[in-house]
Amino acid sequence: MFDYQSTKKILDSKYEQYCQEEFILPDPIQIPHLFHKKEDIEIAAFLSATIAWGQRPVIIKNAKKLMGLLEYEPYNFILNHTVADTIGFAKFRHRTLISEDIVYFLTALKNIYTHHGGLEKVVLTGYREGGVKQALIHLNEVFFSWPHLKRTEKHLSNPLKNSAAKRLNMFLRWMVRTDKSGIDFGLWTEISPGSLMLPLDVHTATQATKLGLLTRKTRDWPAVEEVTANLRLFDPADPVKYDFALFGMGVFRDEEVY
Repeated sequence: MFDYQSTKKILDSKYEQYCQEEFILPDPIQIPHLFHKKEDIEIAAFLSATIAWGQRPVIIKNAKKLMGLLEYEPYNFILNHTVADTIGFAKFRHRTLISEDIVYFLTALKNIYTHHGGLEKVVLTGYREGGVKQALIHLNEVFFSWPHLKRTEKHLSNPLKNSAAKRLNMFLRWMVRTDKSGIDFGLWTEISPGSLMLPLDVHTATQATKLGLLTRKTRDWPAVEEVTANLRLFDPADPVKYDFALFGMGVFRDEEVY
């Protein structure tokens, strides 16, 4: 169990330390910051978050390559691309995500923006039914409503399968919350920042465990619920702002938890 006052002091201090504009450049969130149109930002953020596992320099390199294949006009490309336009993706690969997967992502996004009002509307539909968990479940349902390879499903996490859905929760953080740093975009104003869930990865889980905020050993959806519920004790209106604190303490190894 954690001591409330001392833990809050650590979290608030580390949030202020790491939630600075300088965070953008070495992080995959730099990719959607290349754009200004809402739909371009959404799509760039979604695709960048999708490949956000592994070493950050490699993630950023491949996300930039992906934006280049989208001609740095992701929304226009998604809406208007044909099968012939996807030939350039034949050699794209990020770890286990291969060209067939990313081409399906283009198809699914075209369906979402053409027939379902866009990513925000799809997420909102599920959110209104049952919060963030249902939002991500509904997104999966719509996303995979077209014929696809079974293997592609592993590249869009689903809390219905008990996944921690780290990358999707990070995507939602990018789209929903905002603060003076300007890191996150705050574009989706109908979702409450207080309802967001922590993007739980090895760094945030390790630091949360050290602080007594997480007791569960498996990084799954119940673990996300546990740690986020504890973070809401410190800031119920914006609990995932502490993602910066936990991630920063985990990535910069000279930082210690006291």
